[in-house]
Amino acid sequence: MGIVIKQSFINTLILFLGFAIGGLNVLFLYTHFLEEDYFGLITFLLSTANILMPLLVFGMQHTIIKFYSSYKTLKEQDSFLVSTLLLPLFVIIPLAFIGTYFYNSIANWLSVENPLIKNYTYLIFIVAVFMGYFEVFYSWTKVQFKSIFGNFIKEIFARVCTSFLLFAVYLNWLSNDEFIYGVVIVYGLRTLIMKLYAFYVYRPKFIFKLPQNLKEILSFSGYIIIAGSASGVLLEIDKFMIPQMEQIAQVAYYSVGVYIASVIAIPTRAMQQITTPITAKEMNENNMVEVEDLYKKTSLNLLIIGGLLFLLINLNITDLYAIINKPEFTNGIWIVFIISITKLVELSLGTGNAILVNSKYYKIYFYLSIAMALSVIFLNKWFIQLIGINGAALATFIVVFMYSFIKIMYINAKIKVQPFGLNTLKVLLSITLIYVVFYFWNFNFHPIINILLNSCFIIVLYIVVVNKLNISNDLKELVLKFVRKN
Repeated sequence: MGIVIKQSFINTLILFLGFAIGGLNVLFLYTHFLEEDYFGLITFLLSTANILMPLLVFGMQHTIIKFYSSYKTLKEQDSFLVSTLLLPLFVIIPLAFIGTYFYNSIANWLSVENPLIKNYTYLIFIVAVFMGYFEVFYSWTKVQFKSIFGNFIKEIFARVCTSFLLFAVYLNWLSNDEFIYGVVIVYGLRTLIMKLYAFYVYRPKFIFKLPQNLKEILSFSGYIIIAGSASGVLLEIDKFMIPQMEQIAQVAYYSVGVYIASVIAIPTRAMQQITTPITAKEMNENNMVEVEDLYKKTSLNLLIIGGLLFLLINLNITDLYAIINKPEFTNGIWIVFIISITKLVELSLGTGNAILVNSKYYKIYFYLSIAMALSVIFLNKWFIQLIGINGAALATFIVVFMYSFIKIMYINAKIKVQPFGLNTLKVLLSITLIYVVFYFWNFNFHPIINILLNSCFIIVLYIVVVNKLNISNDLKELVLKFVRKN
C-alpha cells in the first residue's frame, strides 16, 4: 500500500484544493456573477459532453489501463499507445459529419424547453473531444504510475481559469455569452498541457502497427464505451433531463447541492488514480492475494475518510447555505443529504469496479452499466415529475445502492473476494452515532464561526472513536507519522 498511500495522499490534497477552488466558483462566483440561466447552461453543456465523451474516444482511456501492462516488450507497448491515439478518429470523424448534417434537428430537440441551449449545441461535441483526449493522455501517465501532475491539471487548472473568467464577467470584461466560449477554450488548453506532459513522461516511437490482440482490444473497448457512456448517464443524466422538464435555472440549484455532496467522493477519486493501474497489473499477473488485500483496504479506508466528510458536510449544511446567502439555492439541502449517502455507498466499493473491468468478467460491467443507465433514466423521469429536483437525487441513490450491492455479490461469487468485515460495521455505527448526537447540537453565532466550532468537535470525536476502535492500521500509521513530523 506504500505507493498507493503516498500518491493517494498527494492526490487527495490536490482534489481538496481543486474542490475548494471549485466550491468558491460554484457556491459564490457562479451564483453571484453569472446569470442563473447561463449557470444552468454551462452545467448542461459540460454534463452532456461527459456523457458523449467515452463514445468519441472509443473507451481508450480504460483500454490503456487494462492492456498496457500485459505487453512485455517496449515495441509492443509503443505500438499499442500510438493505436490508442488513432483509433478514436474512426469514431470522431464520421460522427462529426453526421452531427453537422443533422445539427438543426439535434439542436431543436435539445432546446424545446429552453431555447437558450440551441445556439450552443455544437460546443457539446467540441468539449467532448477535448475531454476524451485529455483522459487518454492522462491514462498514458497513470500506467507509468505518474498520476499527480495530471490530477493537478484536471482538478485545479480548469477551475482556476474558470475563476478568472467569472471575475472577468463580474468586471464586464466578458459577457455571459463570451464566458461560455472561454470555458471551452480552457478545456482545449487543458488537453494540450496533458498531451505535452504525457510525451514528457514517456514518448513512444511513432510506428503505427496494429496490436496482435486487436480483436480483444476492440471487443473490450466496444463494451467499455457503452458501459462508460452508461456510467456517464448515471452521473450526468439528471443535469441533462432537468432542463427537459424544468426551467434551466433549476439545474443551477441542483448542481450546487450535488457539488457540495461530491466532496465526499474526493478520497475515492484520489485513490483510483493509482489503485486502478495497480489492480490491472495484479489482475494481469493473476496475483489475487494482492487484489483482495487492496480491495478490502481501499473499501475500509475510503469509508472512514468519506464518513468524516459526510458528517462535516451534513452537520454544517444549514450554515453553509446561510453563507451562500441565496435563498433560492436552499432547494438543494435535501439533495446534499441524499447524494452524500450515495457517495458513501460508492466509497464502500473500494476497487470493486477496477476488479470487474480488469477481469475476464468485464462484460458484466457493460450489462450492469446499461441496466443502471436505463433505471436512472426511468426513475428520473418519474421522480422529477413527482417531487422536482429532489427526485433526481433520489433516483441516483436508489440506482447506485441497488447496483453496488449486485456488483459486490457478483465479485464475491465469481472471484471469491468481498470488501467488508467487522470494521466496516464499526465505521457505519460510528458515523450514525456521531450524526445523531450533533444533529441536535446548534451554535448561535455567525455561520462561519458555527461551522468552525462544529467541525472541530466533529473531527476530534471522530478521530478518537476510530482510533479507540482500532479500525484501520493504515490510517492510524499515517496519522502517527504526521503527528511525529509536527
